[in-house]
Amino acid sequence: MAWVCESMGEIGCYCRVSTEDQSLDRQLTSTQEYAEREFGADLGDLRIYRDKSTGTNTDRSDYQQMMADAESGEIDAVVVHSISRICRSISDLEGTASALEDAGVELHIISEGLTLQPDESDPYQTALFQLLGVFAELEANMAQQRTKEGIRARQQNEDYHHGPAPLGFEKNDGLLIEGDNYHAVVSALEMVEKGDLSKRKAAQRLNTSRATVNRALDRSELYGF
Repeated sequence: MAWVCESMGEIGCYCRVSTEDQSLDRQLTSTQEYAEREFGADLGDLRIYRDKSTGTNTDRSDYQQMMADAESGEIDAVVVHSISRICRSISDLEGTASALEDAGVELHIISEGLTLQPDESDPYQTALFQLLGVFAELEANMAQQRTKEGIRARQQNEDYHHGPAPLGFEKNDGLLIEGDNYHAVVSALEMVEKGDLSKRKAAQRLNTSRATVNRALDRSELYGF
């Protein structure tokens, strides 16, 4: 089902790959053809945003620019090839969709056939945004629960009492607690899991060794993923 806006202005086509040697061509073709088909847009109506998230560049600068352009009213719709290209979790998707909704910008996700329109009068759209919020909260709660269960299991393990605290944790009177760098560790490990950061770069970022990063990845339940 096409959601065509009669007065549609510029359209943002967002493309992202996870490694330097991957090509953006497929996503560029997919998003451009979709914009032409659904909105009747030509190349002059499109703003292309490209990100290559590598070990040395993970700030997704074009994504940030796209969101700024949406907020300032310079684009009316965002088109991406798939959910995985614009977000890494339901929480990410909910945050992006909500920000675009607040800016009055549509979000079109081609592969999943998902369209999110900022239209409060449409009960279908309202339900979609509500569902995203519910699943994002559930995802966060499940991650917290996995972390708690992992910590409890670790504390019951005899190795825990004699060995050093896992990466990102500290010991306090026999209890395992999150260290000051816990959230930085979780972020880096998640990027390694998704192929957005090498183990070597993660070790450098966290001021530790690749062996320690490998041990942390083997204990993913401690970090909520």
